[in-house]
Order: sequence, then C-alpha cells, then structure tokens
Amino acid sequence: MKLLTILSTFLLLFGMATLFAANPNKVTINADQGKHQINRHIYGHFAEHLGRCIYGGFYVGEGNTKIPNTAGIRNDVIEALKNLNIPNLRWPGGCFADTYHWKDGVGPKQDRPSFVNRWWGGVIEDNSFGTHDFLNLCEAIGAEPYLAANVGSGTVQELIDWVYYVNHKEGSPMANLRKTNGREEPWNVKFWGVGNEMWGCGGNMKPEYYADELRKYSTFMTDWSNSDGLFRIASGASEDDYNWTETLMKEVPGNLIEGMALHSYSVIDWRDKGPATGFSEDHYFKTMQVAYKMKDRVEKHSAIMDKYDPDKKLALVVDEWGGWYDVEPGTNPGFLYQQNTIRDAMIAGVTLNIFNNNCERVRMANLAQTINVLQAVMLTEKDGTRMVLTPTYHVMEMYKVHQDATLLPAEVETSNYKHGDATLPAIHVSASKDKSGKIHISLTNIDPNNAAEVECELLGAKARKITGRILTAKALDAHNTFEKPDNVKPAVFKDAKLDGQTIKVKMPSKSVVVLEVE
Repeated sequence: MKLLTILSTFLLLFGMATLFAANPNKVTINADQGKHQINRHIYGHFAEHLGRCIYGGFYVGEGNTKIPNTAGIRNDVIEALKNLNIPNLRWPGGCFADTYHWKDGVGPKQDRPSFVNRWWGGVIEDNSFGTHDFLNLCEAIGAEPYLAANVGSGTVQELIDWVYYVNHKEGSPMANLRKTNGREEPWNVKFWGVGNEMWGCGGNMKPEYYADELRKYSTFMTDWSNSDGLFRIASGASEDDYNWTETLMKEVPGNLIEGMALHSYSVIDWRDKGPATGFSEDHYFKTMQVAYKMKDRVEKHSAIMDKYDPDKKLALVVDEWGGWYDVEPGTNPGFLYQQNTIRDAMIAGVTLNIFNNNCERVRMANLAQTINVLQAVMLTEKDGTRMVLTPTYHVMEMYKVHQDATLLPAEVETSNYKHGDATLPAIHVSASKDKSGKIHISLTNIDPNNAAEVECELLGAKARKITGRILTAKALDAHNTFEKPDNVKPAVFKDAKLDGQTIKVKMPSKSVVVLEVE
C-alpha cells in the first residue's frame, strides 16, 4: 500500500512537470496599469540615395508613361505607404547625407549639377529628386519629413539656409527662393538629423570632436513655424559604443538637442554577411541572436542617458535598424539589394516589441530601408512595372495598431528556442490599449521548428471578443516574388480562444500574431 502511494505521488508530480514543460509560455498583461505612450514615430522609415531606393523605387520620373505616378512618384508606392500609416520618413541618408548639398537639388531640373555618389556604387547622381520632391512625397503619404543634414562636408550656413528654405514663411532670401521654385507655403519640417554616423562615413570623428561640432550646428538652427521648435537629433552611437553616448550626453547641453540616434543592424559578420535566401538554420539562429541584442543595447544606452537626463526629455532615436545580408547574385554590390523572408518578419516582430516595451525612452525609429535596399518593405522590378510587398511590410502593417497607443505592462515567461548548446527566448510580446479601449497583443514565435501554446492572462480588463491575424510560412526563407506576390501574407488567425480572462493561443513555428481584444 505504501509503495502504491509513493508511486501515485510520483506519477502526479511527473504529470505536473510534464504539463509545465509542455506549456511554459505565459504572458500576464496589466491592462489597467499603462502609463507610457508608444510614439507612432517608432514606426518610421528611411529613404537614402542608395541603389534603387529613390530612382526606380520611389521615383520613376514625371515623364514616365509605363508606371502610373504622381509628379514622378509611383502611385502604388504612395498607396502602400499610406496603408502603413507611415509616421515619418528619413532622407537623403545615411552616408549620402554628408556628401549632399541641398541647393544642387532645387530649381529647374535641367539646370541641376551632377556628381558621383561615392558611397553607393559610384553612379552619377543627377539631383533630379531633391527637396521639393521629397517633401511633397511626405505630404502625399501623410508622413512627417526627417531631414538628415550635411555636417561631414557641409557648412553651418548651408544648414541655416536649408532650415530657412523649408520653414520660413516669407521675407528671407531662402523663403523667396523657395517661392521662385514653385512652393508658396513652407513645409514646416520639425525633425532634423545633425549629421549621420559621424564616427564613420560622416567624417571618422572622435566623440569629443563631434560634440563640439554638434554644439555649433545646433546653436544656429532656429524655427519660426512650430511652437515646439525643431527636433534636433544627434548622430549617435553604433551598436554597443556606449562611450559615444556617454561623451555626447556629458558634453552637449540638453537644450541643444532633442534626440540621440542609435544604429544597430542584425549582422553576424560584416565581412561575410551570408545570403538573404537559402540560408541555414545556424545562420538564422545567429542572426536572431544579433537582432535580440537590440534589447540590451537600447537598455544600456538608455541607462547612460538617464544619468544626465533623469526626466527623459531626450528621445532615443534608433534611426537605422534591420537585417543586412549579401546582395542578390548578379546585382551591384553597392546597391544593397536583398530579398526579404520570414526571417526578416521575425527580426521586425522582435525589434518592434523591444521598441514598444522601451517606449518611455525610445520615441522614434527608422527601418532601413523603404524600397529595394536592405530590409525593405517593398521591392520593385528593375526593368518592369511590378511592385511587391515583403514579409517585413506585412509585420509593420499588422503592428500599426500600436501607434500612439498606451503601452500595457506585460510579464513574459517563455520557452527557449534551442540550437546546439545555445538558446534564445522563443516568445516575444508587447501589448497596448488604443484610444477606443481596444487592446492589441503582438506575439512573435521565433522558433522555426516548434509551435507554442501561450496563455495570456488579462488583469484589470474584461475581454468579450477576440480576433487576430497571423503571418507565417512553411519555410524560413519563404518570400514574395513578382511572379508570386502573395506567397507570404497575413491571414485570419483562429487559434486564440477566450477562457474567462485568459486567452489561450496556439502559435505555429516562425510566426507573428497580432490579437485584438474588445
């Protein structure tokens, strides 16, 4: 009898352990404790004069009769970006910004000088796409422009003139020049980057030297159109260069900048980045390891900023992020054209969750880049008319429900994605409540081999109805092509069930799910 009791107790404990091992994923969401807003500008994008991002991507020329366009901008691109609720667009770079002289890109197109794009492929830049084209594009898609100023090879006066040109209403020489060039009213540009990657292609500066340059340039930037003034963004650190952030925060007064940039790409090895398709699971795992470092980098740079800015007045602006691989075979290596797969959807899902969960400090970000370059949301046919939306586009579209919503604190217990002797958290989550009271929960399961059962417990809210959407595919390198543009696209998600105030979710492997709770 005693033996039977011991045996039954063992079986009970073994059964409980097995059940726990099978369902280790639990999310507790405090729906009544939200304090911080997920700034819509976290969902910004980036357009550089690089490869076919501008020419052949956004811009096909006013005289193009093959591709429907408005003032040279592709109509399908305009509609696709409007559907993303794109909040801001960064231009003209990138490295290109610190070789760009804006006055070369205004006035009659036939009179504009050309120069060699020394950074990206050595192609001739004819300046046919300039300030007016970009700012009018932003108006067409409903996005705020984010102009990157030339500090590397420009002058303070050149930047002063650009601010006057786009923001001063009337009476000044630059305002008059704008009107002569066909634009009566100013565009009232708020966001300005004070140089780009000053530690690298912006001039290989030391942080102490750039701190002085930043103080100088920022001092001469003035606004007359916006009561909040300009939003000046310092050229911040690369990845885990915490000394750069520390130096700028220590040396530059808080009244001279409003944001601090950070660039962080998901690259395993800059000398051998690996293919965009046909990659191994080992390469996928290592890429996700680097992508997940974003959490550590955001938190550590934020901690440094907290030392000098405890009230969090300055924003951390991650204005370049995304996956970076070898270019597609047969394409110009300087054009950075790469395919976009379910792996990129995983990067986007994890990264956006990290930004959302750190929105008290991260208040702006820019995916690199919008069209035909790096982790693009769109690809266009080189010698044709077709355009395709990528898996990354679909994740950005699914996540747009978080824009300007209130972050809901979430505690996450997750299983691990194991590969060899290494592990990563498999489940990544962020949650928010919008102005109408709807709750949105975004979940990413990065494990390419195992489905996951996730229990989401809602505290402080009553759930009556739940709907959802999912993005997934059979293969890690599944992607869309011009021949099969809908190979990877969102679908209705039916594997989320309400059980009282608990939502039981069955997530396939390598999937992104966004739930809406009413």
